[in-house]
Amino acid sequence: MKTAVHFGAGNIGRGFIGLLLDQSDYQTIFIDVNSRVIEEINKQKSYHVYLAGEEKQELTVSHIIGINSVEEPDAVTKAIVKADVVTTAVGPTILPIIAKVISKGLQERAKQNKRPLNIIACENMVGGSSLLKEHVYESIEANEVGDFEKLYGFPNAAVDRIVPNQTNQNILDVMVEPYYEWVVEKKAIVDELPSITGITYVDDLAPYIERKLFTVNTGHAIPAYVGTYLGYDTIVEAMKDSLIDNTIHGALSESGEALIQAYGFNRETHQEYVDKIIQRFKNPYISDDVKRVARGPIRKLSAKDRLVKPALMYIEYTGRTPVYLAKTIAAALLFNNEDDGEALELQKKITNTSYQEAFVEVSGCDVDSILTKSVMEQLRLLQDKK
Repeated sequence: MKTAVHFGAGNIGRGFIGLLLDQSDYQTIFIDVNSRVIEEINKQKSYHVYLAGEEKQELTVSHIIGINSVEEPDAVTKAIVKADVVTTAVGPTILPIIAKVISKGLQERAKQNKRPLNIIACENMVGGSSLLKEHVYESIEANEVGDFEKLYGFPNAAVDRIVPNQTNQNILDVMVEPYYEWVVEKKAIVDELPSITGITYVDDLAPYIERKLFTVNTGHAIPAYVGTYLGYDTIVEAMKDSLIDNTIHGALSESGEALIQAYGFNRETHQEYVDKIIQRFKNPYISDDVKRVARGPIRKLSAKDRLVKPALMYIEYTGRTPVYLAKTIAAALLFNNEDDGEALELQKKITNTSYQEAFVEVSGCDVDSILTKSVMEQLRLLQDKK
């Protein structure tokens, strides 16, 4: 049995990546700082993953070990030395933190084990593995770079599976939607392609990353931000609102046109993909809290993320003004949640300046740009509805 070292024993790590690793006959060593979860992994030695649908399918994940990276850093190093693959699902902001631990493990591995190793960051972002590599290299000496380039691959990946916030009787059990996608770029892989069930290897990852980001993440943001503004609690509730239904179809038509023009996706096939995504958000067995999905509005309003970039691409490729993407951006500017640091920071910027100046600052758009003007117009229309 091969060994996978996986950073992140949260719901996504256990319910998505951990499940597929188990189904691919890997023993999975989960690395995390959550002492309770790690203790239960080592105590129970298995957990259940439930696929949410009319017929709730139950899958068992076994062959698991847990290591607390704070309490047992040497054990993490030893695990990386012997690993057949390393994966992560920790969130973009945590990658720089775990990079130091991974770097130490790779340095020791270069001395003891010359087998090539691939490190795949399975994060909800563009270029996660590249970012992780950048931070890993910050901790090594110049004379180690050559060995690292030969021995270690950091292939970028696009991942997609809805794993809602949840509370289960068993802390390790997790519920996920049946649908998933895990796409990994071939060109950055060293040695053989890791044999993992569910991975699709592609020559050019960019189209798949942006298709996912500008369809799934863009689409999810609509019931989250517009739904919060209209007073809904869950994604499924919000999806029943005609304004939100109209907005999500319109926004994904705009982002879809940008993707088709940029990457040459088949129009009919892409529409089928969009329809499937919208139906996923309506799954009553896996509804998520709108405020949880909406959290982090400053990051989500940045120039390369799910709202601003597809809107700018739409302008670039069609010459038309985005309406529905602009409406979603406007709703994001209205998002306020006392439990979300970014939401509070954004509202402070707005209070100290204006909606327009705050948007220009976080998005990088010019004050006189087509998108800025459209967002301000949609903001007025939303505010008029109350």
